[in-house]
Amino acid sequence: MKSGFRLSELDFLTLDDLEPEGKRILVRVDINTPVDPKTGRLIEHTRMEEAAVTLRALGRSKVVVCSHQGRVGERDFVSLEEHAEILSRILGKKVRFVDDVMGPAARREAESLSEGEVLLLDNLRLMSEETQQYPSVEEAARTFIVQRLWRLFDGFVLDAFPTAHRAHPSIIGFPYYLPTAAGVLVMKELKQLQKLEIVQKGPFTAVLGGSKVRDRLEALDALLENRRADRVLVTGVVALVFLKAAGKYQGALDKVDDWSMSKAKELLQRYPSIIDMPKDLAIEKDGKRVELPVSELPPGARPLDIGSRTIKEYSKVIRSSGTVFMSGPPGAFELEGFDVGTRELLHALASSFGTTIVSGGHLATALDRFGLSKWIDHVSSAGGALIQALAGKELPLFRALEYSAKKMREGGYAELLSRSSEAAARAK
Repeated sequence: MKSGFRLSELDFLTLDDLEPEGKRILVRVDINTPVDPKTGRLIEHTRMEEAAVTLRALGRSKVVVCSHQGRVGERDFVSLEEHAEILSRILGKKVRFVDDVMGPAARREAESLSEGEVLLLDNLRLMSEETQQYPSVEEAARTFIVQRLWRLFDGFVLDAFPTAHRAHPSIIGFPYYLPTAAGVLVMKELKQLQKLEIVQKGPFTAVLGGSKVRDRLEALDALLENRRADRVLVTGVVALVFLKAAGKYQGALDKVDDWSMSKAKELLQRYPSIIDMPKDLAIEKDGKRVELPVSELPPGARPLDIGSRTIKEYSKVIRSSGTVFMSGPPGAFELEGFDVGTRELLHALASSFGTTIVSGGHLATALDRFGLSKWIDHVSSAGGALIQALAGKELPLFRALEYSAKKMREGGYAELLSRSSEAAARAK
């Protein structure tokens, strides 16, 4: 169950290495938050509360924060203006917001910051470059967003662990020019993952659900290829994709691309004895929860949860596992009557004697709702990034941290550090 990449050997800079007091620091966080489809408002604040820990640690710096929100074309692709309001309440001081990312307004606001002030830039994915992945730090550094912004800053902090598996410019581009440190959240996740490397034992079970199908399939492919899962229990929309790939579900699947369907078929062919699919599902009929075998689902039915037979079988597997990882809710737990699968599988994890790991903002919210957080060994707001880290993959964010640590120790930032230290001293 080992891989070539070892978290315990990762070299990275800390906030102290940046000597950030009085300096202008760019901080990449991940405050991507579920959006209520009816109101357009943010549903919960977990990731903003996590980001606030690093922002407080930079309380004597001039801080510019950047993050993405949602995906282009989706309902959660919104401005970060409400995020700034929520961060202001959490931090107990005003977080300024600018509806710009790298243009004149953003640069002007960043340059006007005083010590202790915080500015939040608008949604990074307003820039098409932030939807692309780059093969190296050097290539990401050549993007417009990096070229337009890097000269404004004395240092860079990476605290976007949920996006650690994405080689976007805002993750891997800035370390080419700026000394880059791990934020408090990334440090916390790294320490926990290092502990899990030591204590986890087989058999390994992954419970994968939710609606981010492509992310889950990419992560599942990594888990299976690196032999980090002995059993995979699929739920949510992910389960529907596998059921359809196996010819067992005839319903429509909105926004599931051809790649995802093809990948699900490939994984079923390669690992037929490892991937378990639901035997029954719950639908809504006349305002009530109705459970049916998968083969008896009526045309056009919209499954909202896994059924009781599946819950019982999955719970048994979970309780007999040495290490259990769960990412993505099994059903629409926010709807009355359809929280059963999520609640019962989380209860199974909580009562397991194995090492238990739960990831993703939705499940973190569910754990709090059901009062189970303290019974889980590790709870992370990250989804796909955590799965790939557990699979033994070196993530782009880790690679960026190592790149910067090596460059720092070889004196590659010497001129910038000297200039920024002198500027900070003059400001005092």
